Amino acid sequence: MREIPRDRRDVLGEGLYWSAREQAVYWTDILGCRVNRLRLADGRVDSWEMPGTIGWIVEREDASGFVAGLDRRMVALTLNPLTITPLADPDRSGNRMNDAKADPTGRIWAGTMALDGARPTGAFYRLDQKGTVTRVDDGYHIADGPAITPDGRTLFHTDSALRTVYRFEIDAEGGLGPRETFIDFEEGWGDPDGMTLDADGGLWIACWGAGCVTRFTPEGRRDRSISLPASQVTNCIFAGPELDRMFVTSASHGVDEPQAGALFEVDPGCRGTPTHRYRG
Repeated sequence: MREIPRDRRDVLGEGLYWSAREQAVYWTDILGCRVNRLRLADGRVDSWEMPGTIGWIVEREDASGFVAGLDRRMVALTLNPLTITPLADPDRSGNRMNDAKADPTGRIWAGTMALDGARPTGAFYRLDQKGTVTRVDDGYHIADGPAITPDGRTLFHTDSALRTVYRFEIDAEGGLGPRETFIDFEEGWGDPDGMTLDADGGLWIACWGAGCVTRFTPEGRRDRSISLPASQVTNCIFAGPELDRMFVTSASHGVDEPQAGALFEVDPGCRGTPTHRYRG
């Protein structure tokens, strides 16, 4: 395990995204209102200040820049120069975007939450390739951590406040099947946060409050954990040309820990699955 050297720590690191095109890891600082980038070639970290909370960032397939979750909106974003173009404002007042992923077809799945995380006003949305936004699930305290299987047929999602990971089947038209409980976190496991899948079908979950990332088997059995020197672990992603490097975000908000808010690299001992771009 190593901490990535840089001149700042995140208030609430999140929204990890591996850019194979740039050979760079992007992530957000939601409460610090920043987008960050780590270039693997030279280890340089760049940072861009945003005009509000920013939950996630996903590359675009056929256009420059990204789609991002800014405050409660979905926006088109470029960084050099900084431009922000509204795409959709689907969510309720008092909520914000939290985390999102693109699936193999190029759709984006994004969750929201109340600003204080105390009310079940969060929802789950699908942004289609033509720009249509659909609310596909509702009633979340903290909608977090989508992860989608490489065949695009199964989606994992969580309500961190309820410490429950859900599984959904995705049909050919992008509709979600019934919400099924996949994992109920036990005491001592922390709260399930950001997630990613490895090439063997294992689900890796950042465990807020427990200071680790934990792998669960395709059957939902707790397999193994990697400890980190920060209690509030928020997200994880595979990166690198071989997808065999794992990067992990953390948060410093509300804790006094020397390495809280750092970006870490750990050795997962396996390979991950590719990230996808938005095809719209």
